[in-house]
Amino acid sequence: MNTTGKVIRCRAATHWKPGAPLAIEEIEVAPPKAKEVRIKIMATGLCGTEMKMLANPNSHNNYPIILGHEGAGIVESVGEGVSTVKTGDKVITLFLPQCGECASCLNPGGNFCVQFKQSKTGLMSDGTSRFTCKGKPVYHFGNTSTFSEYTVIKEISVTKIDAVAPLEKVCLISCGFSTGYGAAITTAKVTPGSSCAVFGLGGVGLSVIMGCKAAGAARIIGVDVNKDKFEKAKEVGATECINPQDFEKPIQEVLFDMTGAGVEFCFEAIGNPATVAAALASCHESHGVCVIVGLLAAGTQLNISGWLFFSGRSLKGSVFGGWKSRENVSKLVSDYMAKKFNLDPLITHTLNLDKINEAVELMKTGKCIRCVLLL
Repeated sequence: MNTTGKVIRCRAATHWKPGAPLAIEEIEVAPPKAKEVRIKIMATGLCGTEMKMLANPNSHNNYPIILGHEGAGIVESVGEGVSTVKTGDKVITLFLPQCGECASCLNPGGNFCVQFKQSKTGLMSDGTSRFTCKGKPVYHFGNTSTFSEYTVIKEISVTKIDAVAPLEKVCLISCGFSTGYGAAITTAKVTPGSSCAVFGLGGVGLSVIMGCKAAGAARIIGVDVNKDKFEKAKEVGATECINPQDFEKPIQEVLFDMTGAGVEFCFEAIGNPATVAAALASCHESHGVCVIVGLLAAGTQLNISGWLFFSGRSLKGSVFGGWKSRENVSKLVSDYMAKKFNLDPLITHTLNLDKINEAVELMKTGKCIRCVLLL
């Protein structure tokens, strides 16, 4: 049946109010307008960002909302003026757009597209939503809203990928994998033979380890309070793992003792201000680089001694691993297809969309690295 230009009825995990579980509802998805694309989502990851949104009722104010930003699917139809994708293309959704026109997109070293800020309204460019449920408009999330069988996204937040790529795997390149892997390769520019430490061994932290290994790091130390994650970290490239709770002294002193002078590259993949301070203090005093990869809550203040910077350490932010989204994601998918990295260790659970609340509980236990939801 040809659905082009028609409203599509489908299922979506809808978040009605703060603190409530996600509800599987029938929604209506309007056709795409100019420069928009309607996508049939085939697979979506449950990312730590959604976990923080669900745990913190004050994290956004627009309800009801359809969350989800780590997705892959097939183009169902396109709006007027769309030229880079067509019906039937396999695509990855991008929470970080690439408009190609703003100062960040035009700068070779920048990727924080100004159009990202539009997503905070929860509405499309014309100030309206493409979703309705029970007669009420439903807000979009993160430029994507992938917890829905169909979604409408701006063309600048979609990239075409290899036609034979397995969507249930490469959906992780939509956020978690790219964010961690790129933090090591693109943001930090880890050097061969170097020492690295990664704080937080969730899906993003493990992807950082994979990036450090790919860059040729000689020593990669995983740091986490959950020892159950150590085996997986070593599987993807960590040379050793430590639990800060096993030591009486601060973790930065432990890392200095282990390395003799501090690590050359340090990554904070949790989003905890105290851990950021510890990670920076763990860096080599003259040329250590610390990258904040974890999402720090809005308004979070860092308490860091200015003295740490006097010797030459640097602290860097990173969004989406420093990649220019539309340009680099298709290349990362091609690298995956060429077996340059393996996403399988990151995917510990696969469930259908209607089990999404079960997936949330699995993530809370720490036993689930990434749960991929099939739609």
